[in-house]
Amino acid sequence: MPTAQVTLDPAFRIAPVGRRLFGSFVEHMGRCVYGGIHEPGHSEADVDGNRLDVLKLVRDLGVSVVRYPGGNFVSGYRWEDGVGPVGNRPRRLDLAWRSIETNAFGLNEFMAWSKLAKLEPMLAVNLGTRGIQEACDLLEYTNHPGGTRLSDLRRAHGVAEPHNVRLWCLGNEMDGPWQIGHTTADAYGRLAAETAKAMRQVDPTIELVACGSSNADMPTFGSWEATVLDHTFEHVDYISLHAYYEQNGDDRASFLATAAGMDRFIEGIVATADHVAAKKKSRKRLMLSFDEWNLWQQSRFGGHTNLSWEQAPRLIEDTYTVQDAVVFGSLLMSLLRHADRVAIACLAQLVNVIGPIRAESDRPAWAQTIFHPFALTAQHARGDVLRVATTTDLYDTAEHGAVPLVDVVATHDSESGQVTVFAINRHTNEPARLDIDLRAFGDLVVAEHLYLGGDDLDAANSIETPERIAPVRATGHTIDGGHLRASAPPVTWNMLRLVPRPA
Repeated sequence: MPTAQVTLDPAFRIAPVGRRLFGSFVEHMGRCVYGGIHEPGHSEADVDGNRLDVLKLVRDLGVSVVRYPGGNFVSGYRWEDGVGPVGNRPRRLDLAWRSIETNAFGLNEFMAWSKLAKLEPMLAVNLGTRGIQEACDLLEYTNHPGGTRLSDLRRAHGVAEPHNVRLWCLGNEMDGPWQIGHTTADAYGRLAAETAKAMRQVDPTIELVACGSSNADMPTFGSWEATVLDHTFEHVDYISLHAYYEQNGDDRASFLATAAGMDRFIEGIVATADHVAAKKKSRKRLMLSFDEWNLWQQSRFGGHTNLSWEQAPRLIEDTYTVQDAVVFGSLLMSLLRHADRVAIACLAQLVNVIGPIRAESDRPAWAQTIFHPFALTAQHARGDVLRVATTTDLYDTAEHGAVPLVDVVATHDSESGQVTVFAINRHTNEPARLDIDLRAFGDLVVAEHLYLGGDDLDAANSIETPERIAPVRATGHTIDGGHLRASAPPVTWNMLRLVPRPA
């Protein structure tokens, strides 16, 4: 039986749990917008066409920020097409996903939906086919109070008050050959720097994200960030990173260790950003925006050039299994572990398109398996992320080398006294014993121990069985002499919530 010896202490903090870590992503892709968050005529739609069943699940998921409108889509998007009377909006070819874009849902509709969902908007500007002026125009329309052509145009469109969007992405994945307007790091860096400077003239309160690498396997990874940041370091607040993961063949061992790859990716970007800071003799500590991450069976996707022209087609609507939920939970642990540098993270995407939420036109929306670790982490990871000292056995993987069989992350809320422990047991047939030293926190009791995993790792939720997979309540844990002893079943993601013993 694998064992993890864990020591926790409230004095050893990594960083506060930033609420922006629990972001998501809505792109005009497939059925994420049309048939996802927006479907006029659906039995659950409000007067504006927003699906209230989807909206409830978004709230239950605990999403804090949503990036919009892309993604690859933004690199060919004319924002003006999506404002004003819906009947006057043009239908366009979207080259990113070979789709017909009706523009029935645009900026103001998204902002209204964001208010209903009680989340922070994060907008991206098109630096693929457009540039500095268009970015400034969009910002003026969105954030300027009034008295100018574009701010008064917004008011004429029925939005009297400015949207006051703080977070802005300077393009999307400009290192990717698939991207409309794909360019070099040097050319993008210069354009992003000049766009950033101009946008700050319009609104100096905004926060800006420069495009980092699309993934760690890009041939320009590392050098791309170094060059882009050489141009933009003084002008941006964040550098982005994107990653999608899947199981290769039958290599379950490596897939269960996916978070080790995410750890390396984050740490590589941090090292590059700090190298640029050192070179510039700057005290600035650039933060990271992991604004696209998820599991995606990318090897099954034939590519956008093989798609036919359709309006809101079914596109990469992957079904997530129990095993996916376990790995997904471990990725959330990686993000928490790096909360001192990862300030924003966006699960891509929110609905239908590799989403935790699925929706059909004739049924209520439902939650996929990956919904549950996200919702539990967003709800219970509070206060500070703690620096965890863990001793456990290692196992070998083809992709990641030697990886711990048991991985642990913890948070502590000093106000309530709650300690939340997240743990993954990667052993495929043996439970793991958790021995956690909690003496520094006083007298605690286990409020709940939930896990995802079990015998049928291929099980999934579906439209027919939308509640088949949900967190399982575990028993058998004890606290003796300040030591928590619990068992994590094979291939499980676990959450243990501890609170001060009632007086």
